[in-house]
Amino acid sequence: MREATTAHPTAEPPEQAVRQAALVVLVGMSCALHVGKLPVAIPVLGRELGVTLLQAGFLLSLIQLAGMTLGLMVGLMTDRVGPRRVMLAGLVALGMGSGLGALSTSVDMLLFTRLVEGMGFLLAVLPAPGLLRQRVAHAPTLARALGWWGAYMPVGTALALLLGAPLMAQVGWRWAWAGLAVVSLLAAGALRRGIAPEAMGLPGAARGTPTLGPRLARTLRAPGPWLLAIGFFLYSGQWLAVVGFLPTIYSQAGYAGALLGVLTALAAGINMAGNIGAGWWLARGARPGVLLAVAYAAMGIGALVAFGAQGQPVLQYAAVLVFSGVGGLVPGTLFGLAVVLAPGQDTVSTTVGWMQQLSSLGQFVGPPIVAWVALLAGGWQLTWVATGACSVLGLWVAFRLQVAWRRRPLAT
Repeated sequence: MREATTAHPTAEPPEQAVRQAALVVLVGMSCALHVGKLPVAIPVLGRELGVTLLQAGFLLSLIQLAGMTLGLMVGLMTDRVGPRRVMLAGLVALGMGSGLGALSTSVDMLLFTRLVEGMGFLLAVLPAPGLLRQRVAHAPTLARALGWWGAYMPVGTALALLLGAPLMAQVGWRWAWAGLAVVSLLAAGALRRGIAPEAMGLPGAARGTPTLGPRLARTLRAPGPWLLAIGFFLYSGQWLAVVGFLPTIYSQAGYAGALLGVLTALAAGINMAGNIGAGWWLARGARPGVLLAVAYAAMGIGALVAFGAQGQPVLQYAAVLVFSGVGGLVPGTLFGLAVVLAPGQDTVSTTVGWMQQLSSLGQFVGPPIVAWVALLAGGWQLTWVATGACSVLGLWVAFRLQVAWRRRPLAT
């Protein structure tokens, strides 16, 4: 990236900053386990609590409800009180939600605890890019750290998909929920010990802002946050639709059992290659607009082959891997851009909150739209039309973000 190394009010020496960045990424991965634990638990929950398919859909989507409705406000709060405090509160809430979920005796109680988990998840992961921005002063190191941060969701989700079913077969879903509650509380302890509170003071601009209104207005009046948020919306909706329906598609093709879990976990996990690759390329001076254009083009072509090459499962699955792996360049690049295209250092978390809000909206509406297209077409063969439209719009966003990045101040 062309960005010059700038002084951060709480930046640490390079080695310590790398360790703390690694800690933040690991905390994010622990949070993503709570997202991935539910899909593999749905059959068990159906048997033990009588969870219906409709209720299972709500259980899946409730984790996104907080982000879809409160992302911007949580971002504002984070810029006001500091990312470390908000992340700690989120990890505790996530642990409490999972722990209470383990005690659920009804579907209604489980739905409520899932809502608590969703709020905790939002509080725990949204402030992370702002925290990394505070801690890492060296621009290439920051770019790599944000690339790794973009991988927290696919890595955590893939681990849960891969290990969740055998774990629940051994100990049951309640002990799995309780175990993940402990994981979140341990993550809170590690974050609390690993990142000192006295180093988490807010930037002077943030302390000098008397109300949230001016910061919100500055964020939403700037083009950068809007472009970043729209880019995430166009990515997240189609990614979740393709990967989320992969088990259904392959079940209809005759695949089942452990193989189906491995195929789905690999398709989700390979997304991290693009996330990490984005940070690597940005640290070496790659243009973010080019990375985004390559990613959206790969997603469009991958979806076309994945859903259009009927009767060729190996080719289709290879296309899904390209779709997910190269598509992973999008979140890694967008997180990297968020810290330089936010209107100011005191609006980084607000900008990420707006990105999170539209990302969650994309994940909420994307799968139903794809399912509706499949229903109208009588199969999955025209699904690429919906995902392709997102990719074409993504190319336009990539161009606009490249222009905004080129015009940005070299020091932020």
